[in-house]
Amino acid sequence: MGARPVEDLHLVSLTKAFGDMVAVDDLTLTIPAGSFFALLGASGCGKTTTLRMIAGLEDPTSGSIRIGEQDVTGLKAYRRPVNTVFQSYALFPHLDIFENVAFGLRRRRVKNIKPKVNAMLELVQLGPMARRKPSQLSGGQQQRVAVARALINEPDVLLLDEPLGALDLKLRRQMQIELKRIQTEVGTTFVHVTHDQEEAMTMADTVAVMNAGRIEQLGHPAEIYELPRSAFVANFLGQSNLIEGQRQDDGDMVTVVAHGVAFRLLRSRNAAAGGSVIVGVRPEKITVVDAADAARVPDGHNQVAGTVTDVSYSGVSTQYLIRARWGQELIVFEQNVIVGDRCDVGDEVVMHWAPEHSFGLDGSQDVYAGVEPAVLELEAAQ
Repeated sequence: MGARPVEDLHLVSLTKAFGDMVAVDDLTLTIPAGSFFALLGASGCGKTTTLRMIAGLEDPTSGSIRIGEQDVTGLKAYRRPVNTVFQSYALFPHLDIFENVAFGLRRRRVKNIKPKVNAMLELVQLGPMARRKPSQLSGGQQQRVAVARALINEPDVLLLDEPLGALDLKLRRQMQIELKRIQTEVGTTFVHVTHDQEEAMTMADTVAVMNAGRIEQLGHPAEIYELPRSAFVANFLGQSNLIEGQRQDDGDMVTVVAHGVAFRLLRSRNAAAGGSVIVGVRPEKITVVDAADAARVPDGHNQVAGTVTDVSYSGVSTQYLIRARWGQELIVFEQNVIVGDRCDVGDEVVMHWAPEHSFGLDGSQDVYAGVEPAVLELEAAQ
């Protein structure tokens, strides 16, 4: 099954209010045809409401939805060139896999369906299981049946609503690769709604990070991760160390002083317009050395002295919590490329990183925006 022509999906000034609560706030967005697009955000951010409006399951308060030049805003769900795969899969338990996939074709009285259904089952690698019932399949196999049942109708847009949420971690990662393969092969536009950052970054060509009904940042996963433009994005997409300071110098390199320590970053990586700047750095960009070896820190690197307060070994990497002299705990991920030779709790160390790995954010923002509530409660208790 080769890729086929599809059209861009346009959301124009899309708004949805439930009484006084605005779930989606004046959202304008173009999702390119044939792309794998992820709407990422926490519960209540508006992502599922957006998906339901695209599907025709929810009417917008205002705004419009177009697929190519066709305005579908007023169309019933079944008249839109859109299909949805839900977390629950919603397979028919009394029908075998072949008949589940064939359901939409039979409903439309399509003739000679056997070749089409068999081709779709081969696409999702379930050909030999055509006559099994859903209860005889694993969660991942059921999920592929749900995708095949949706794709056989040849929608312009396939909506995926937390489709991997019911799977265990190992199977979820396998299915991330499988879904991306299927999308690439059929060329249909996939719009994937999820709260799982890893899932969005693994699968999507483009990620839109949503917060309070609006898009905080939109772009390629690597672009958003490496250069977040708000504290919410920096915290929600992965983890970040955010240090509040004041700009002291502004040339090709920006110097920010925080707690008596000078930090440098590239001007092109600074999103702060005023003098108050939040300096950010991702945990894996930081290198840790013993305080006695501070002379080994490369010239020009940003550096912070501190004390190790926690060490967590995860196999691939070791996570350190290190309390800086001013009391803030910074997080560091160190890849385990050497057996042993890890820091211990209580060790005096120096953290350092290259200026090009820093990013600057507007200092008026809340440095805890986007942090999970459970993490904030834990920090408050310590």
